Amino acid sequence: MDILFIGLGVLAILLVVLALGSWIFAGLVIVAVLSLWGLGDFGFARIGLILSKILFRAANSWELSAIPLFILMGELIFRSDIAERLFRGLTPLTRRLPGGILHTNVLGCTLFAAVSGSSAATTATIGKITTRELAERGYDRRLSIGSLAGAGSLGLLIPPSIVMIVYGVQAEVSISKLFMAGVIPGLLVAVLYIGYVMLRCLANPALAPRQASDETTPWQALRLLAPVLGLVFVVLGAIYSGIATPSEAAAIGCGATLVLLAAERQLNLVLLLDALRGALITSVMVCSLLVAAAMLSTAMGYLHLPSELAGWIAQQGFSPIALLLAMALFYILLGLFLDGISITVMSLPITLPIIIQAGYDPLWFGIFLVIMVELGQITPPVGFNLFVLQGLTGESISRVAIAAAPFFVLMCLAALIISVWPSLALWLPQALSGG
Repeated sequence: MDILFIGLGVLAILLVVLALGSWIFAGLVIVAVLSLWGLGDFGFARIGLILSKILFRAANSWELSAIPLFILMGELIFRSDIAERLFRGLTPLTRRLPGGILHTNVLGCTLFAAVSGSSAATTATIGKITTRELAERGYDRRLSIGSLAGAGSLGLLIPPSIVMIVYGVQAEVSISKLFMAGVIPGLLVAVLYIGYVMLRCLANPALAPRQASDETTPWQALRLLAPVLGLVFVVLGAIYSGIATPSEAAAIGCGATLVLLAAERQLNLVLLLDALRGALITSVMVCSLLVAAAMLSTAMGYLHLPSELAGWIAQQGFSPIALLLAMALFYILLGLFLDGISITVMSLPITLPIIIQAGYDPLWFGIFLVIMVELGQITPPVGFNLFVLQGLTGESISRVAIAAAPFFVLMCLAALIISVWPSLALWLPQALSGG
């Protein structure tokens, strides 16, 4: 059967399933089954045998165990007062900068991202503190919301990251190396945000009114930041030192969080049950998507679609730059309608073989993909960070999206920078792993 016909057929089935409003994981399974049956002439008995083996293999992946543990860690922190102390610790350190405590949005999200792994959790946890405080102190509403929308997406790029784990499992790339590769690009995005806020406030000081200094000393500020810094050191230190795998580091991080909350007398049965409930719901969603995506990926393999499509693109003579630009536009369009994990699991069976065929490093492409997914977090109509901020601020989606627009552009700039200088993503994993 002509590969173009097969590709258009799969795309048509996918669009119809999504248009019917089905759950994403169920839609992926339906697409896999219908594609094998209608386009590959597979019998249902054979399809069932294939998918049952995939279900068992994917559901028993050791790497996936890190996902519920990192989610639980974020849920525990979300329900404690660690975020509030993070804001109080950053306030005296940012007060003298142009933009003042607006920088607590960026710095707070950067630090919290290193213990959360979730963009929505980072935005919600930091936003529930900073949106109220910045509004009461007279800071510009649009810049406050926009910086939080952009910085909240760092939960996907700065390790540990749920999307990186998803990508690593699907692409068979070392999750530890992905975590290492995300550090410098994540800090680059944070620096771009801080620089933009400083320039805006230097040009218009009314955006960030000067605040009366408090009596918090740098030592006291450091003590307030100690819980988050300690958790970051425990989790990332265990991974980068080689002491623990990402899954083991996730368990260590959960244990350290429980010990910290118990030591501060914040751990109770209600908090623990709420955290477990939230982690269970999110984990089931993510893992269901991954299993369904493995089924779709295998179906595409049986239909020879990825390899044939990659060969066809190679024959067209597209330059690597033109291909990368097309990929960026493709992912930005997907980000308008789908969440980050769905984008990753649905697209990789098609895009990854093409990228590898074009000569790109799959480790580098993982970071590029995460930045593309981050862009989707702050673009309407399905930008999760926009929904979170709408709930926190009471503003309309359109106003939140307009506020986030400059930070969307800055993130595009970050994607361009790591495309021109891929060593920004590859240097740290090469340095720490010896190759």
